[in-house]
Amino acid sequence: RHLRELLIYFFNLKKSAAEAHRLLVEACGEAALSERSCREWFQKFKNGEFDVEDKERSGRPKVYKDAKLEALLNEDSCQTQKELALTF
Repeated sequence: RHLRELLIYFFNLKKSAAEAHRLLVEACGEAALSERSCREWFQKFKNGEFDVEDKERSGRPKVYKDAKLEALLNEDSCQTQKELALTF
């Protein structure tokens, strides 16, 4: 969700989807959204859709069994699996 909020920020700054993607990669590395995802979100924003919350999906919801891991993800959602693994 945090990355999508950044996309709204870049959209409001009149950045292109490609430029927004480049900035996300610069800030988040491997955890950045793909350029295609950035383009899809920018299209939603152009259509006036600014809801960045996850939509309900079928299937089993994500459950984190480790409160420390969940806290780290909430603190910085740009962390890669490798970075998280080094924390433990």
